[in-house]
Amino acid sequence: MSGDVPTLQKSFFRNLIAAGVAAVMLVRQGGSFRPASRGNLPYLIGRALCGTVGILGNFYAVDHLLLSDASMLNKMSPFFAVLASIVLLKEKLAPVQIAALAGAFGGALCIIKPTFSNMNLLASLVGFAGGMGAGIAYTLVRMLGQRGEKSSYIVFFFSSFSCLLALPYVLLAGAPMTVSQTLWLVGAGLAAAGGQFTITAAYRCAPAREISVFDYSQVIFSAIIGFLLFGDRPDELSILGYFIICAMAVLNFWYNNHHKTP
Repeated sequence: MSGDVPTLQKSFFRNLIAAGVAAVMLVRQGGSFRPASRGNLPYLIGRALCGTVGILGNFYAVDHLLLSDASMLNKMSPFFAVLASIVLLKEKLAPVQIAALAGAFGGALCIIKPTFSNMNLLASLVGFAGGMGAGIAYTLVRMLGQRGEKSSYIVFFFSSFSCLLALPYVLLAGAPMTVSQTLWLVGAGLAAAGGQFTITAAYRCAPAREISVFDYSQVIFSAIIGFLLFGDRPDELSILGYFIICAMAVLNFWYNNHHKTP
């Protein structure tokens, strides 16, 4: 809704609002603006870098694809979180979970449509990379939670880090904005801050394999909003991709709930 504003500039406003909200929460909680331990710093930087890739990839996709397509590609993040948790947290996958991951990638291919005739291929691949970055970031959030880092500090560090990365571009090459565009971006920042705090709390407190299915409600909201505001109508192949990815997420969720380790 903010129109023709560069992706980095949108990212800056989105993170600036989130950083402000996180700073207020830290002060109210009596927390420190330093990590819980020095050993957490590499994980915080890794989370911030991967999270920034996730945001930029998602914003670029939102600007160039149907809103529901961009949202669905971003929703590959829970599957990447599961893959990253295998490497970083040494979590193990059952055959059913491996099949769900393979199915999810197949569904993503239905949305990306990797052919030279697809004019949106670059935007689709960038959105897919954004989902990958977000998934790795969520795994690092899980690690930071296990190491005693507060949700509000994780959000503050990530949002401030992303703002600083985007600031030189905004100062040197930023586009002038109208009052309406500014208000839309402030609204985006407030909505994103709410989403950031809730998803950070979720990944701090539970394994990625148990909570990822709930994140897919975003796709439903995006499809409805995209249709009402922009008249977005995804094609049959994209709808098939939505169905496959959501079905794999539900299968994974069902399996985890029926095979919990005490």
